[in-house]
Amino acid sequence: MNKSLVAVALAAAATLNVHAQTPAAPAPPAARGPALDVALEAARAAIESCRERDQKAAVSVVDSAGVLRVLLATDGASPRGVSSSTAKAVTALHFKAPTSLLAERVKTDKDLADRIAANAAYNARAGGIPLLVQGEVIGAVGVGGARGSEVDEACGLVGIEKVQARLL
Repeated sequence: MNKSLVAVALAAAATLNVHAQTPAAPAPPAARGPALDVALEAARAAIESCRERDQKAAVSVVDSAGVLRVLLATDGASPRGVSSSTAKAVTALHFKAPTSLLAERVKTDKDLADRIAANAAYNARAGGIPLLVQGEVIGAVGVGGARGSEVDEACGLVGIEKVQARLL
């Protein structure tokens, strides 16, 4: 009986040793995007721009992997505005274009309209703007909840202008 327990213990130890020697898979490369402090500054500037226009809105900033880095909402922002800010940022990131441009394109491009309509995470109303560094999309800003999506976009552009020089 003792010999069998010893044999099982040795077999288990050998198995653990083999697994311990197997190299771990390399970590995926880090997503590009604004540093947290830069994303927060862009969101704050966009929120302040909306406040100055007497708008209750939300601002989302995502990195190149679509990970939400920052979400800010003014007092009184609606749940719909909050969710649309993130959807607009994700849409601008995925399609590598401002959502105001996509909103125009879906009027004449049925394939694009169908692709956007098929994904509840997308929103093709103005207010989503890609973050560009040397022509590469590194993330996006989305603003939702203002009265008129053109106001969402204007607020988002203020946020981007505030930090554009510090985007890496």
